Amino acid sequence: GRPILDMSYSRHFLDFQGSSIPSAMKKLVVTALSPDFRRAVALRREVPVPLPGDGELLVRNRFVGINASDINYSAGRYDTSVKPPFDVGFEGVGDVVALGLSASAHYSVGQAVAYVKAGSFAEYTVVPAKEAVPLPSVKPEFLTLMVSGATAYISLKEMGGLSEGKKVLVTAAAGGTGQFAVQLAKAAKCHVIGTCSSDEKGGFLKSIGCDRVINYKTENVESVLRKDYPEGVDVVYESVGGKMFDLAVNSLATKGRLIVIGFITGYQNPTGIEPIKAEFLPAKLLKKSASIQGFFLNHYFSEYKMALQHLLKMYEKGELVCEVDLGDTSPEGKFIGLESVFRAVDYMYMGKNIGKIVVELPHSVNSKL
Repeated sequence: GRPILDMSYSRHFLDFQGSSIPSAMKKLVVTALSPDFRRAVALRREVPVPLPGDGELLVRNRFVGINASDINYSAGRYDTSVKPPFDVGFEGVGDVVALGLSASAHYSVGQAVAYVKAGSFAEYTVVPAKEAVPLPSVKPEFLTLMVSGATAYISLKEMGGLSEGKKVLVTAAAGGTGQFAVQLAKAAKCHVIGTCSSDEKGGFLKSIGCDRVINYKTENVESVLRKDYPEGVDVVYESVGGKMFDLAVNSLATKGRLIVIGFITGYQNPTGIEPIKAEFLPAKLLKKSASIQGFFLNHYFSEYKMALQHLLKMYEKGELVCEVDLGDTSPEGKFIGLESVFRAVDYMYMGKNIGKIVVELPHSVNSKL
């Protein structure tokens, strides 16, 4: 007989009564390659809302995450073959507002989901159903786990060799991913040292269990480490780069491990890197049987679902603080709307945030009653 449903009509997707999906939306687009996010990115206003295909969800974004690497992406450093214009933003949390037929086997309209996929700096994003993560509700806290939490979890599990009593140094410890490195190392019964740039951040770090906080604006990190940890540290979770990287290498213990998560100090440079004093690196590593390993989340997607499930469980049990910075204390106030993504990126590079920077996208939601 004939097929029960004719899918040849490509606009066939399930919508829900009373939710009006507009035909146009706003989104951020990289229009010129530059590490200066404001120069690279433009806000486009009348973009057609994309339609989900058979195995896809249309997500109305409610919260989007800011990452240090947003400016590496806008500078074209990840995939040199991609030419502008292209979409930007790596992660979002929102509601499913429409979906393709086979996606409807596992999802329904109105469901809360999170995802990691380029193009989240938009009012609506199409997400493959198999890459979405169903959530109990739309909360910015869940967003902190998607990139920042997963990065800390997988890198420390794969490369940290954590065990009770190990000394772990976390740089930029009060930042989006640092907060998780601190807490996961504490959960593994390690002694955790965290660097930060203000007393307020230091207070936050103490509240999540950091054993020794070093405010590098008021203390000399090198002398503190030399004095208090003469044997060195076993693991460094390093995302700052430049001088901090050099200092971290010098502070490694015998068989110490340094995990390179990023080097935020270099991203705004034209080359994207901050020079380091690496000429003695082979000798330093040899002398200590130490190692340096890079970590890029994209290479670990096989571990991703497991990591996320573990983190979600910890959060739901109250074992994990997911600190969100929505910009309430920033000069122009809370980060609301796509326009404020630019401010949020600046705020991150000024080193002002405590926890993960998240931008809220408000919606005039039609009443479902």
